[in-house]
Amino acid sequence: MRAPAMLRCAAALAVLLAVAAPAAGFYLPGVAPSDFAKGDPLQVKVNKLTSIKTQLPYTYYSLPFCKPTAIVDSAENLGEVLRGDRIENSPYVFQMREPKMCQIVCKATINEKEAKELKEKIEDEYRVNMILDNLPLVVPVTRQDRNTIVYQGGYHVGAKGQYAGSKEEKYFIHNHLSFKVKYHKDDDSELSRIVGFEVHPYSVKHQFEDKWNGVDTRLSTCDPHASKFVINSDNPQEVEAGKEIIFTYDVSFEDSDIKWASRWDTYLLMTDDQIHWFSIVNSLMIVLFLSGMVAMIMLRTLYRDISRYNQLETQEEAQEETGWKLVHGDVFRPPTNSDLLCVYVGTGVQFFGMLLVTMVFAVLGFLSPSNRGGLMTAMLLVWVLMGLLAGYSSSRLYKMFKGSEWKKITLQTAFLFPGIAFVIFFILNALIWGEKSSGAVPFTTMFALVLLWFGISVPLVFVGSYLGFKKPAMEPPVKTNKIPRQIPEQAWYMNPIFTILIGGILPFGAVFIELFFILTSIWLHQFYYIFGFLFLVFVILIITCAEITIVLCYFQLCSEDYMWWWRSYLTSGSSALYLFLYAAFYFFTKLQITKLVSGILYFGYMLLASYAFFVLTGTIGFCACFWFTRLIYSSVKID
Repeated sequence: MRAPAMLRCAAALAVLLAVAAPAAGFYLPGVAPSDFAKGDPLQVKVNKLTSIKTQLPYTYYSLPFCKPTAIVDSAENLGEVLRGDRIENSPYVFQMREPKMCQIVCKATINEKEAKELKEKIEDEYRVNMILDNLPLVVPVTRQDRNTIVYQGGYHVGAKGQYAGSKEEKYFIHNHLSFKVKYHKDDDSELSRIVGFEVHPYSVKHQFEDKWNGVDTRLSTCDPHASKFVINSDNPQEVEAGKEIIFTYDVSFEDSDIKWASRWDTYLLMTDDQIHWFSIVNSLMIVLFLSGMVAMIMLRTLYRDISRYNQLETQEEAQEETGWKLVHGDVFRPPTNSDLLCVYVGTGVQFFGMLLVTMVFAVLGFLSPSNRGGLMTAMLLVWVLMGLLAGYSSSRLYKMFKGSEWKKITLQTAFLFPGIAFVIFFILNALIWGEKSSGAVPFTTMFALVLLWFGISVPLVFVGSYLGFKKPAMEPPVKTNKIPRQIPEQAWYMNPIFTILIGGILPFGAVFIELFFILTSIWLHQFYYIFGFLFLVFVILIITCAEITIVLCYFQLCSEDYMWWWRSYLTSGSSALYLFLYAAFYFFTKLQITKLVSGILYFGYMLLASYAFFVLTGTIGFCACFWFTRLIYSSVKID
């Protein structure tokens, strides 16, 4: 395919994905919305407490909030548990389209330990997350610079402040919640659908004149009978041991023009995505231009070389030839540590299949943010099923290297990367468990992960390996000499370390803008939803990994250095080094993490992500280079 044709195809793909991208946030056809008649009960559920300063989630009832008669956990999928979600019922019960004012939830007297925990959570800027009809709670915040409203996920447990005329900082709890439920009314019936769930938190030191009579007590600070409502926090509720805290709430209902299918737009537009679109398109055009230029240069150069080699008629001319044809007798010689290379290639193919299938489902809308935990669950299940491809790929390459112990290579493929990942995950989970965080994966979930690994993934790797080893070995297009050819001294710019480090820059450059948004969604608790763009970036990554590896491999062979196997893998795989360095840069410039455990968690998970990225990009580069070398050496006449 010529370069202009490649660019036209890529441009068409870009338009297609740009059109498909917004659909990722929509609900799937056939998912039934919930209809509520006037007066129907609405159950508010509480989720984990989160903080971008510690990255350690905690359960809602780990703080002295009001509790219902019986706490009931909601059924959670595997992805939700791994994310640290702990969804439970709450004492907040609304009636559809029936406003309530100054409703008392409970009165609590906090002790020394509870006061300390509250102060710590306020200091670390923890937010309370709630859910109504699968919609997360948001706080409308007006941006002063643009005079627009943005939405913050969850409300802060409390705030720090000072009394007028005092320099001493005090901690205040948000004990009055003013909820607003937006609904869309059906034109043909009295039924309504919930399309928004907002709150304004206040800190109010409630007072009552008569004796305490439970939820029926009349408050002097908030009384619907006297038309006295909470509109500010001028007299805030201080957090101190031994003090009573009265928790109250209001709920109002607002008719909205937003339709049920578009109700998630509020959450998906929490940030300014114009920068996202511009940056992605800009990066796309630069990378496509570079890729087109590289492809055109390579095609012309190789065409000239192959034509010249095939025109050599005499033995004397053949002896005078230079370049990549000279090493034809050594280019397919098995490399050192060939077993390990087979294992990494198999694992990389498994990663590639997992990402491809998951992203296709995400682009089609099956893994929208409304399906909480669905993305992580899908990735784990697809990874397990792709063990079939891992075993098949590693055994095919292993047999080409004249290997005979297929069970050994199968065990290494099944256990090397998952084993390393599991050890890192287990250590990090132990740290989270030591902090008594709800983010710690329970023993039952850990057992389920091990069961998926040993019960499904490992057997599938064996099946794939058996099928791959039964097939005839791939034969190289040229024969390999018995005695290895001596590699001449290389120029400084062909030094393996130099070319490997240079080779990782372009693939990283193709993804680093999107990487910023992915890191932001993970560590700043925002929604990531533009899977169409992510798929486009994935395609660009494949192209750049393949082309930069082919170009550097071609230069290496022209320098009569035939040891290309591992270098082709490391050339594109080195982009993982830049990914980890960028993650460190992001940590120090964008995050506010100060605790040691939180820092260890961040770098531990980013190390694991970088390792996976190394396996993926390295395999893409290796496969492209493998195809390239077989192609060029099968195109020339070897005497």
